[in-house]
Amino acid sequence: MNEAELNTLLDCLLALPVETEWVEFKEAKQNFDSDDLGKYFSALSNEANLHRQPCAWLVFGVKDKPRQVVGSQFRNNPVSLQSLKQEVSTHLSPNLTFVEVHVLQRPEGRVLLFQIPSAPAGMPVSWKMLMYGRNGESLAGLSIEKIERIRRQATREDWSAELVPNAGMDDIDATALALGRQKYREKHESNARLLAEEAAWDGAKFLDKLKLRTNGQLTRAALLLFGKDEAAGKLPTQPKISWILKDAQGMDVDYQHFGLPLLMLPDALFARVRNLTVRYMPPGTLFPTEVPQYDNWVIREALHNCLAHQDYAMGGLVRVVEKPGELIFSNLGNFLPGSVEEVIAQDVPPEEYRNPCLANAMVEMKLIDTIGSGIRRMFVLQRNRFFPLPDYLIDRERSRVEAHIAGRLIDERYTFALIRHADLTLHEVILLDRVQKRLAITADEVKLLRGKNLIEGRAPNFFVAAGVAAAVGDAAQYTRNKGLDKAFYKQLVISHLRSFGPTRRKDIELLLLPKLPEVLHDSQKINKVRNLLQEMAKENVIVSSGYGVGAIWSLIPA
Repeated sequence: MNEAELNTLLDCLLALPVETEWVEFKEAKQNFDSDDLGKYFSALSNEANLHRQPCAWLVFGVKDKPRQVVGSQFRNNPVSLQSLKQEVSTHLSPNLTFVEVHVLQRPEGRVLLFQIPSAPAGMPVSWKMLMYGRNGESLAGLSIEKIERIRRQATREDWSAELVPNAGMDDIDATALALGRQKYREKHESNARLLAEEAAWDGAKFLDKLKLRTNGQLTRAALLLFGKDEAAGKLPTQPKISWILKDAQGMDVDYQHFGLPLLMLPDALFARVRNLTVRYMPPGTLFPTEVPQYDNWVIREALHNCLAHQDYAMGGLVRVVEKPGELIFSNLGNFLPGSVEEVIAQDVPPEEYRNPCLANAMVEMKLIDTIGSGIRRMFVLQRNRFFPLPDYLIDRERSRVEAHIAGRLIDERYTFALIRHADLTLHEVILLDRVQKRLAITADEVKLLRGKNLIEGRAPNFFVAAGVAAAVGDAAQYTRNKGLDKAFYKQLVISHLRSFGPTRRKDIELLLLPKLPEVLHDSQKINKVRNLLQEMAKENVIVSSGYGVGAIWSLIPA
């Protein structure tokens, strides 16, 4: 890389979130322990593999908190610096070393960028016989779950493609087969030649075309999609899908278990889901808008994703939990694409499925999306309905993925913001959705939303901005969130002390707390009162005797 490219690279690395596990910054002003260097090589290489990065970066000469270039004199001799490649490779397994050690001179000082290769597929990288990884920002031993995720890359078998020796066409459900052929024709409706050929196929030929039979033997995927329920006993684990209805307190109200054939599952399951009507009043109209709680395509895609990505070898359930205003879809198995953010940003078909044989057959029947990301389309459809976006909970330790689909509005100001700002990008809508859910956003993301006048408030208590609030007739709630001018609170304190004389801080808190912004927590409100009193004391307006909540505050005579 030339100097301009290295400068651009460093700026990009500096802008990454703090929790990025395949990048590490160290000051290393003079020296750095060689053993620690090897441990970081192992950790960053493994994390790059797990996050699907071609390489990881260890950067010397940068202070981490806050991130700023401070310069490093580590191995200032070029020959000594390059000798690190051989020194490190001696204790690494497999035998790897730095792709390159880049030296960049910045006005603030010298920066070293160690380019570390991603761990090879199926081979975790160890340093002196120990494998390392990251636990957030900390260096740690590579967890068993992460070790297995890397190792499975080289040996991953398609569970769904395995043949079932004692299964035959008698185990196939005729109704499911007819439905599958109907969906196949819908998928290929523009191909007249193929449709003419399909009309002449028998059931076995159809399964052959879906690659669900090999040399006359059925695959496990064939039984999953088309098998009779009693044929489930011929599989090593019996797949089950459960619908569970819970009340507002989380107590089970009703449930039903479903078995084979999975192709028939969506209609049976959605007959149980209550898809009520949601009403909201858009700005500028006298008539409410009525929409169903759930979009049919979104919930079908969520369910089909669970079926395609379920780790059937684990023997667990695919679960659909219905709560008031929410559907939760969960399946066993880690989220192979790495992160939902990557899937949405890339907008491309998944590089791999856990069950390729099953997934490919589902694609041929238009059950799952391959033209673009089905997950991204779910987000877009929820956005177009002005509803909260899906939430994904990825539990790598328990090998479990949950998709939460909202069936009610959380904050109408979010809804009306989407109505008024139809030009927002999906990324901006995702950030606004995080704000309404009181989830953290980065400083750069705050700057982006502020630049469009979408949010106000101070971290971490952001809320919809005044322009949007006024437009939706919610100015009163906006004021309660934002709070009043500081001078107003000071004048209240002064008026109280003039009327009642010296007052305990506890009584001043009772005066001010109800008038502070609703978006603040109780502890934040108390801190705000304390800071206000201290500021007034520095301005020589009031004075205290004593400390803490027992302090007595008085006016200073003019």
